[in-house]
Amino acid sequence: MKLSWVQIIRLGLVQMCLGAVVVLTTSTLNRLMVVELALPAVLPGLLVALHYGIQITRPNWGFRSDTKGNRTAFIIGGMAALALGAFLAAVAVVLFPSGFGAGLALSVLAYALIGVGVGASGTSLLALLATATEPRRRAAAATITWLMMILGIAVTAGTVGALLDPYTPALLLEIVGVVTAGAVVLTALAVWGIERRVVAERPVEALPFRAGMAEVWAERKARVFTLFIFLSMTAYFMQELILEPYAGLVFGFAPGASTQLSGAQNGGVFVGMLLVGIAATGLRIGSLRMWVMAGCMGSALSLLAIAGLGQTGGALMPAVVALGFFNGMFAVAAIGTMMALAGQGRDAREGTRMGLWGAAQALAAGFGGLVGAAAADALRLVMPVQDAFGAVFAAEAGLFVLSALIAARVVEGRGGRRLPDAQLIPGE
Repeated sequence: MKLSWVQIIRLGLVQMCLGAVVVLTTSTLNRLMVVELALPAVLPGLLVALHYGIQITRPNWGFRSDTKGNRTAFIIGGMAALALGAFLAAVAVVLFPSGFGAGLALSVLAYALIGVGVGASGTSLLALLATATEPRRRAAAATITWLMMILGIAVTAGTVGALLDPYTPALLLEIVGVVTAGAVVLTALAVWGIERRVVAERPVEALPFRAGMAEVWAERKARVFTLFIFLSMTAYFMQELILEPYAGLVFGFAPGASTQLSGAQNGGVFVGMLLVGIAATGLRIGSLRMWVMAGCMGSALSLLAIAGLGQTGGALMPAVVALGFFNGMFAVAAIGTMMALAGQGRDAREGTRMGLWGAAQALAAGFGGLVGAAAADALRLVMPVQDAFGAVFAAEAGLFVLSALIAARVVEGRGGRRLPDAQLIPGE
């Protein structure tokens, strides 16, 4: 028995809760540390990087959910760890004024818990979706769950921002406590009973983690797709920290205008995701490989247009909206592909594969943002500002083109060739 639409939406509620809790740490607490507490901006940046770094444990969580046979427990337990970490991070913000050392120590513990919680819950959720979603519904399932995550981020950021004014430490703890506790309760209610109804019992060979990972890594398809995820997500995140500064330094955008630019980009992401979900599932137009490649190539062309506009002038907004649109198209198609490939190869290793690809995505998120910002800063020392930013955007476009070429090899098309599951790279 496979997931019904109602069950897919219920699992989407878990993604919504993940987004709602994580945005508290990356947005609200980040702003409080930098503005209200006047701490250096690098501090929250390093803490967020820590939570991404901890997610290198995703393959282990996926392997455990494979071998233990109870993904529901990992989803709820991971959400509980995430919620506890977010609440402790808020307590740390309250502690900073009275003791920097105590606040920093608690923050490190809190963000480590956040990384563990996201890894355990998110990986097990995706593995359950991959195991129990009909192939024809995968694009729509990816669209539904990711749009619900974006909804959770948007609603939480807006609501918490409004309720937190005027700021007091007690009010912060009250709001964060309500959001985190609500996320755990909603997750438990949303996921309860689904796995038992849709996933048949399968015998799982009891292997050590390293042996289980070795089995998955021996599949060439899994290895090549890991490379695709890392390169494409590095390209996806490289512009995250430099697009708004580019708009301000080169095009003279005021802070409010650059924020509107970011909002317009996210609007494009939303439309791109929605398009793929409707076209691939509802209208049966194109294959996931086609949508992945179209998203990558469209993103590359949009980035080249953004770089060129810095030289020639012109309206930046349409190019940024186009970038968001193609990013959304690529992201949903890639997630749908991930769900499809997770079930191919050796049985009962969906969680391990999802963990491997989730770790690659998390590392790319931290690495891409850091490399993009560092490269722009370094190049600005030796060339005009528009050339420096343009060079980074062009490099990002090149990564998207390379990702499209890899996708052509590894992603299955309708009637297309696929890499054999266990084929090894020549020379291995």
